[in-house]
Order: sequence, then structure tokens, then C-alpha cells
Amino acid sequence: MRKTELIVALDRPSCREAISILAQLPLQIQWFKIGLELFTAEGPAALALLKEKQKNVFLDLKLHDIPNTVARAVRSAASHGASLLTAHTLGGESMLKAAVNAAGEMGTKAPKIIGVTILTSHSQADINSIGIREKISDQVLRLAELALKSGAAGLVASVNEAQRLRQKFGHDFILVTPGIRPAGAEIGDQKRVATPGTAIKAGADFLVVGRPILEAKDPSAAAAAILEEIRIQNSESKINF
Repeated sequence: MRKTELIVALDRPSCREAISILAQLPLQIQWFKIGLELFTAEGPAALALLKEKQKNVFLDLKLHDIPNTVARAVRSAASHGASLLTAHTLGGESMLKAAVNAAGEMGTKAPKIIGVTILTSHSQADINSIGIREKISDQVLRLAELALKSGAAGLVASVNEAQRLRQKFGHDFILVTPGIRPAGAEIGDQKRVATPGTAIKAGADFLVVGRPILEAKDPSAAAAAILEEIRIQNSESKINF
């Protein structure tokens, strides 16, 4: 049984600020997310920074373009050391397969393609407004099935859908859950959130946490508290498995 791990989202506009955050966090954290803000500001230099520190990179670019363009982007990401790379499932089967196939060409450098389903900032009203009439949970399952059939190694989904995803598709895929907020934390612009403990119980492999750590008065203490909650829940899950 896999143990759940923390991914700290380095949602900062420069490598300088990312370095400052890294210096404040517990050394045991091995995974960091580079998203659109840092990547568009610094590009591959942001990945190089983490690789120099022997950290694992979750490159969250939510690739969504024509298949050929996405395949080329995957090859580029692989050359810079991304371990996990997101592609948006709404890009469709051909695009997802192109991403998976391009990753497969990279051998030991291949990033695992993770399919993004519905953003945790979206409510039911949000997806209705763009023409999706299904319930969010049903749409997530539909997109998840498409991604996994296309060869994706995992999915990004909120904790609200995690248990249904595990029940339907089992445990042979990576489940990344954003929208993680410790009890009492501000939810910001997120709509579908959960605590670390709830996410682990629902079957999450990775918990993505950004603002509750980055904007804390003491980022080190905030991260340590989440790590401790993960440790306790991992121990309890192992006993009950």
C-alpha cells in the first residue's frame, strides 16, 4: 500500500522567492509543484532549481492543445526533469494518447502523465455555465475513464470524487488531490476542499498544498503540522488496510 505524500505548491513569481520558501521548509519534503505562475516567469530554471536540491518535480501545466503540440511539450518537460506532468482530460483521447506516447519515448526520463479532471475551484454552477449538465462527480468519472483508457498514469481530482474514483478504478493509478486545507484554514478561491486526513482516507496518493503553507506566519511549522497529520493517518490506514 502506497503512503500518501505531500506536494508543496511553489506558487511564486520567481526562483528567488521559491528558494526563500524552500529554505524554510522541512528537509523531508521531497515533492514540489511548479505551476503556471513560476514556470511562465522562470521556465526550465525553476525545474533545475529543484533538481539541484534532489527534489521531485510535479509540473502542473495542464497541457491542452492539439496532439502534436502537446507531444512536443511532453518531450521538453521530460528533458528538464519533470517526474509528474499534467494534461487536461478535456483535450480528448487523441491528445492524451499523444502525451502518453511522447512520455514513453523518453525512457528513464519519462514523466508520468497525470490527467486533470475538474478544477477544485469549479462549482456545479461553474461547469453548468460552460455547457456541462452532468453532476461534477459524474463528469469527473467520465473524464477519469477517458484518461486512464488513454494510458495516463494518474488523475487530479478533488477529495469529493476520490472515493468514487477508487471504487470504480481501483488503486493502480496515482491520485493527486489539490484543494487541501487544514482544519480552520481559509479556502480562498477553492470550492471543493478537504483536510489532509479526509483526503488520505478517501484514497489520495499526493496532497497538493500551497497557500496554507506559503502564506502562513511560520511556513515551517505549517508544513510540519501537515506532515504530522499525514504520518498519523498513513499509520492508521496501514493498520486498517
